[in-house]
Amino acid sequence: MSQQTAIIHELEDALAHGSAERRAKTLHRVTDLFVFGCSHFSENHVAVFDGVFKHLIADVEASAREELAVRLAPVKNAPPKIIQQLAFDDEIAVAGPVLAQSELLENVALVENAKTKSQKHLLAISKRTTLTETVTDVLVERGDREVALNVVKNKGAQFSETGYVRLVKRSEGDDELARSVGSRPEIRRQHFLKLLNSASSAVRTALQAAHPELADEIKKVVGDVAAAIQEKAAAGSRSYGAARQRLASIQKKRRLEDGDVAAFAQAGNFEETAIALATMCALPIDVIERVMVQDLEETILIIAKAIGLSWSTVKAVLRLCAGKNGISEQSLGRCLATFSKLKPETAQQVVEFQRKRGPAPAAR
Repeated sequence: MSQQTAIIHELEDALAHGSAERRAKTLHRVTDLFVFGCSHFSENHVAVFDGVFKHLIADVEASAREELAVRLAPVKNAPPKIIQQLAFDDEIAVAGPVLAQSELLENVALVENAKTKSQKHLLAISKRTTLTETVTDVLVERGDREVALNVVKNKGAQFSETGYVRLVKRSEGDDELARSVGSRPEIRRQHFLKLLNSASSAVRTALQAAHPELADEIKKVVGDVAAAIQEKAAAGSRSYGAARQRLASIQKKRRLEDGDVAAFAQAGNFEETAIALATMCALPIDVIERVMVQDLEETILIIAKAIGLSWSTVKAVLRLCAGKNGISEQSLGRCLATFSKLKPETAQQVVEFQRKRGPAPAAR
């Protein structure tokens, strides 16, 4: 108690009359007191330290704030307000340890930090043990290449559909990023295929090692996802296996209809939509999949017209194929005009021709 009393007197004197140097020395001693006893402090005690630290770091050198950040960052019950203040410090040496380690920073704070602070701050955030989709969305959108690469390699990071669309786009011409994105075990099939479509041969080789279940498929892809092996790979994948079971259950009761395709597409279910279209037009799944992955609008319109889909359902499919980047109203208007003029007989002839020759039907 005598040591604590001495520090309290020192603190009062430092706050009242101390220079920045004296404040720094007192800050060091108070930090010692907190770190050594933090496991026994109540919330009220922590709140007191929160206020003390706030006063002590005013006008001290960055090196003193850095020492405080390094020591408080791993402490689970560190004073929350000072942790927040340190995280938003312009000096990355101060903010970095807290952004990378502190469990006290909530997603709201991390998102705000990622939206407003420097690339070095974003890089520090990308090193956290776990990252939610809301945080990675900002890191992928605003971060530079180093940030994007680092967050993709983070096994504890989660990515939204928007995040994956952006990552696949950013991976064009960047082998290391493409390899890292494609190697993530949870990547959805449509994103993987789009990535594969633009990947170099070196990246395809690396992705083959990361996804052995698609090894044959990757070997046969040469600058294009057009490979007959895709249907076999799709049939063996978990997502496609589950989708096939769901559609088989429907088909036991009735034939697939326009409303089924609309429901799948509106729900963002790529696999179910592809399988439903393939079933309804009697084309191989790899043909439909390529059309959807490459977002071939006119070919989608031909297939839709051939099987009698409504325009509202076609719109849902077009939006699903376009992904989170979306399709413009101008493009939709152009597609509607083409779809309205296209005769069912013509579309059916094109699809029938496709059944006989194998490759995807050419847009007309």
